[in-house]
Amino acid sequence: MTKQVSHDDLAGLMAGLGRNARAASHQLAMASAEAKREALIAAADAVRDDADKIIAANALDIEAAKEKGISSAFLDRLSLTQGRIDGIVEALRVIADLPDPVGDVIAEWDRPNGLHIERVRTPLGVIGVIYESRPNVTADAGALCLKSGNAVILRGGSDSVHSSRALVECLWKGLEQAGLPKNAVQLVPTTDRAAVGEMLKGLEGNIDVIVPRGGKTLVARVQEEARVPVFAHLEGLVHVYVDKSADRDMAVSLVLNAKMRRTGICGAAETLLVHRDVAESHLPGIIAALREKGCEIRGDGNVMRIINDVTPATEEDWRTEYEDAIISIRIVDSIQQAIDHIEHYSSHHTEAIIAEDPVAVESFFNQVDSAILMHNASTQFADGGEFGFGGEIGIATGRMHARGPVGVEQLTSFKYRVRGTGQTRP
Repeated sequence: MTKQVSHDDLAGLMAGLGRNARAASHQLAMASAEAKREALIAAADAVRDDADKIIAANALDIEAAKEKGISSAFLDRLSLTQGRIDGIVEALRVIADLPDPVGDVIAEWDRPNGLHIERVRTPLGVIGVIYESRPNVTADAGALCLKSGNAVILRGGSDSVHSSRALVECLWKGLEQAGLPKNAVQLVPTTDRAAVGEMLKGLEGNIDVIVPRGGKTLVARVQEEARVPVFAHLEGLVHVYVDKSADRDMAVSLVLNAKMRRTGICGAAETLLVHRDVAESHLPGIIAALREKGCEIRGDGNVMRIINDVTPATEEDWRTEYEDAIISIRIVDSIQQAIDHIEHYSSHHTEAIIAEDPVAVESFFNQVDSAILMHNASTQFADGGEFGFGGEIGIATGRMHARGPVGVEQLTSFKYRVRGTGQTRP
């Protein structure tokens, strides 16, 4: 299943994966949309048919994790039930039926000299995905890369090694049925952490992009050490601003969902900013709803004057991604003060404004420079599946072309095709 190897052998092993992936990427870039769809539908069928085998493999991972004393929350992320297997099957089918981005003409125009120019989507090449212990990432990442014409090297967490292998075998069955190269999807066959370091070096120039999926420690290491471009976000320090024009009932509902639907995901709200004009009318209901669901409230002095049993917020609170049932609240004098706060503290992941005033919304949208901006909607919609991408390989907060949820289109680059009739440049 996995093997431990010496440093020299590991470097050779990983370099071989890179060369195999590069060769497969050339074939995959030329694959038809029909072949890629067939591969993904066949992979979905294989996951469905092999559900018992996958769950048995997952049981080995669960047993090993329990022996290590892993937390119940971690075990939940690691577990594959029949329901979750069904979800993987459905996700594969959805991705299979997405429009093929490769070869899509993004723009075209004619020059006065008669040249016709097209900008056309092309695969990035080879994607390296480094992730922790959510087995479904194996299927999601493999499928999204395949659909976008990219080869992928998967390095999952050691805790999910058996589950990931079982899922990759299903992807291989799909590739084989469609006549596509098996090396289009490769799983690093060792749990040695040094394999991550080899991927970050780029595998002799054979990895074009790295995508990390996991906790802050993993992402920070990838961003610090990678010698190739990285699509990632380090933190999801998400803000919700309640404008003076906000509907009170909507504000209560949206803040509650943004914070408490799932507190551990990157789209969960961490800081609430409320306009002074509606603080006394809106805050009590918002705080009561949050507390009813078990949320701890930390507020500035102005919040404490309205709700007297709030924990004082410190400077560190404005910088903290809690990933827990805790929220920090600040009352602001204006929308501009809210925007300034976001600019100072935000991780540029997702921000939301709750407002009925279109001028306030446009000001917020124009000035806030985060990957995802919401108006009158929960920040928990910050997800590729919810955006209609069929899934996501991650969320990126940098300023490269891939920003926000990274789906099949974001896993492509472009090239120019220029057609002439014999023109020469004077």
